[in-house]
Amino acid sequence: VQNDKIFLKPQVGKEKLMRDPSIVQGPDGMFHMVWTSGWKENNIGYAYSEDLIHWSEQQEIPVMAHEPNCQNCWAPELFYDKTSKKFYIIWATTIEGKYEAAPGNEDQYAHRLYYTTTKDFKSFAPTQLWYDPGFSVIDACVLKEGGKYQIFLKNENLNPVEKNIRMVTSRSLKKVPTTVSAPISGKEWAEGPSAIKIGKYTYVYWDLYRNHRYTGVRSKNPKKGQWEKLDDKIKFPAGMRHGTAFCVDESVVYKLLETE
Repeated sequence: VQNDKIFLKPQVGKEKLMRDPSIVQGPDGMFHMVWTSGWKENNIGYAYSEDLIHWSEQQEIPVMAHEPNCQNCWAPELFYDKTSKKFYIIWATTIEGKYEAAPGNEDQYAHRLYYTTTKDFKSFAPTQLWYDPGFSVIDACVLKEGGKYQIFLKNENLNPVEKNIRMVTSRSLKKVPTTVSAPISGKEWAEGPSAIKIGKYTYVYWDLYRNHRYTGVRSKNPKKGQWEKLDDKIKFPAGMRHGTAFCVDESVVYKLLETE
C-alpha cells in the first residue's frame, strides 16, 4: 500500500513512537486509532480518520497521568461495545510497588491491565484496573461472539518462561474471570494477539517477535481449545509487527490500494 511509504508519522509523547496500533471503526463509520507513544510514557496516542488515509491531528490521552508511580502505558487496545455504546481502551501498565514482579522479569515490571471508556474521545471515564490474573499480563484483545467476550492476552512472565498467548471467556467486560486457557501460541515467544471472526472461524494472529515473523491459528470452537495452525495457509506482509486485524468495506480497501 502506498509503495510502502509512511501513512502517519508519530507526533505525540516524549519519545514520539507509534507502536502497537489498534484500530476500530465506530458506529458512525469513523476509524479510531490508539497506539503506544513511548516505552516509559503515562499517556497513549490517538487519531481518527474517515478513510484510513487522511488522519486527524494526533492527540495524547493521559490515561495514567494521575498515577505518579506509573512506569509505562503499553499496547492500548480499542474495542467498541455495542451493548453499552462505549469505546473501551485497555492497556498494560506497571505501577511501581503495587504488584510483585516475578523473579527475573525484565526491568522488574509487573504489568496489569487497566481501562477507560469514552463515547466521543473527548471525555473519558476515570481509569480503573481491568484485569489482574496473578501474573504479568500485556496485549489484551477483545472479540465478542455469541453474547460472550473472547479475550486474548499475553502472559509476560519470564521466570519460568511464559511469553505466550492465552484466552479467557467472559460474559462481562467489567468482571473478567482470572482463570486463563493453556497457551494457544506454542513454545515460541509471542505477543500482540489480534482476533477476528471470518465465517465459522475465529482467527487469532500474533507477532513471533524474536523470530521476526507473524503467524496465527483459527478455530471453530475456541472454548474447547481446538486450534489449527495457519503457517501454510496465509502470508503476511514483510516486516509486519504488532497491529490489528479488522473488517472494512471493500471500497475502503480499494482506495487504500489506489493511494500513491
